[in-house]
Amino acid sequence: MPRKTTPRRRTALAATAAAPLLLGLWAAGPAGAHGAPTDPVSRVYACSPEGGAAARSAACRAAVAANGGTPFTAWDNLRVADVGGRDRRVIPDGELCSGGLAAYRGLDLARTDWPSTRLTPGTTVTLRYASTIPHTGTFRLYLTEAGYDPSRPLTWSDLPERPLAEVKDPPLTDGAYRIPVRLPADRTGRHVLYTVWQNSSTPDTYYSCSDVVLAGGAPTRPKPSQAAPAAGPKPSGATPAGTTPASTTPAGTTPASTPPAGTAPAPTAVVGAARTAADTGGASFAPGAPLLAGGAAAVLLLTGGAALAVRLRRR
Repeated sequence: MPRKTTPRRRTALAATAAAPLLLGLWAAGPAGAHGAPTDPVSRVYACSPEGGAAARSAACRAAVAANGGTPFTAWDNLRVADVGGRDRRVIPDGELCSGGLAAYRGLDLARTDWPSTRLTPGTTVTLRYASTIPHTGTFRLYLTEAGYDPSRPLTWSDLPERPLAEVKDPPLTDGAYRIPVRLPADRTGRHVLYTVWQNSSTPDTYYSCSDVVLAGGAPTRPKPSQAAPAAGPKPSGATPAGTTPASTTPAGTTPASTPPAGTAPAPTAVVGAARTAADTGGASFAPGAPLLAGGAAAVLLLTGGAALAVRLRRR
């Protein structure tokens, strides 16, 4: 004798049948890479809700106002598709920090009071690039030329043709990529460390401006952050050769393994995240919470199932 199909059973059967379709839509969705420098701190991260005291600085308030009052919540999503290495032809002069994207246009403001990180000329520093979704690709780091004027919009002519550092497929460790770069000894004052991350596993290229103040003395480093770093897969095996475990490098010091001028620097670990100069109130930075891949799909699954159940119950 056939089993009687009750409204509740019809709902369960319909939800079961719909689940593969909804999960298929989830799997088919794009999985874009996300990230931005947190040390030296980038403008987009400093001015985001994650930026702490720096987000309340005059420069960040002006940047948000230039965006029509829209905050930089998506600090890890400043990306342009299909550039393919043609950065200087695709990204307009005066719009390098925003990547030419209207949603980030406030980052292009020509100001001398952006939240900044104090570094020492002629030393090797390590860019900490927080990433919420791992992807392969090449990082290119540029430092503005001697004589750069921070009161004028940043243009391609302010940057050298060749990057200071270029690294392909660095490992993602504890939620961040770490890119060593040796600073020129002939730069002082305010400059911009410009980072280009050209993905090879997606069509996207990311752009970011980190304001730095180059002066003598030890680089300004933060106290160890209490916040958990952005999640990311941790490579298996021992610490890569040439690196210094973060737990062994006291905050406020420069790693002892700094290579001599003219040699390729070995990767080094950085303690904590970036700290702004005194004009930002000494705010410390740490990577934001990781984005949950497929979160939107989960909402779709729950919403679709609930809506389907309501329709069936009404029959």
